Amino acid sequence: MQKIIFLLFITVILLTNSCTKADTGSSLNTTTGTGGSLAKYTILGNYLYVVDSKNLKVFDISTGSNPVLKSTVNIGFGIETIYPFKDKLFIGSTSVVYIYSVANPELPVKLSEAISPEILRRCDPVIARDSVAYATLKTTGSCGGTRSVLAVYNIADIAHPFQKNAVTMNEPLGLGFEDSTLYVCDAITGLNVFNISDQYNPIKVKNYTDQNYIDVIPYNKQLLCWINDGLLIFDISAARNPVKIAKIN
Repeated sequence: MQKIIFLLFITVILLTNSCTKADTGSSLNTTTGTGGSLAKYTILGNYLYVVDSKNLKVFDISTGSNPVLKSTVNIGFGIETIYPFKDKLFIGSTSVVYIYSVANPELPVKLSEAISPEILRRCDPVIARDSVAYATLKTTGSCGGTRSVLAVYNIADIAHPFQKNAVTMNEPLGLGFEDSTLYVCDAITGLNVFNISDQYNPIKVKNYTDQNYIDVIPYNKQLLCWINDGLLIFDISAARNPVKIAKIN
């Protein structure tokens, strides 16, 4: 059942991939993938980017029935997630957030690293917008460390990102944003809703503890939530006041 639910979640991501547009600020300003913060692949223009535990692989998917591997870039170790922002890829690992340029979409180039000075080893789902990036740093289980946080990075100078703030969490997982609202999943406190009008100073306004929330995708005024036993969908027309509208078991 868990495998079926996961495949359903992936199907939802693929459907949003085919419907979403983004201004990437580069030659990649075509269809862009919309996935959760725990995703291991993303689409920018005619290219699919996939991470495994060590590498970033680039596929040309201009002919959808015949994807072509164009390059493989060794990143490091413990690679976990990938998130696109403009012509950049934010890649989360168990030790650092890597930032890569895909100005040349077939040859990603490392620009910088964003680290948290508080935690020596962590797990890093990461998302980005404007001049800020958010990452959940979970120190439980295999991730180690002593403090779990929502880390806030200043990425105004993409070559020199730095941690601007950190909000203590319990066991944070996936995250996503809609306008000036940030949604963060936590294994203990559920779905947490933050006001990010001041983007470097998230303020929690409410949380939902009815489910074990794993990851979220804000899309078209709806919040798609991956939970233990399926998908939960919220109406987020009022972004800081999500209203449950459906559950898919």
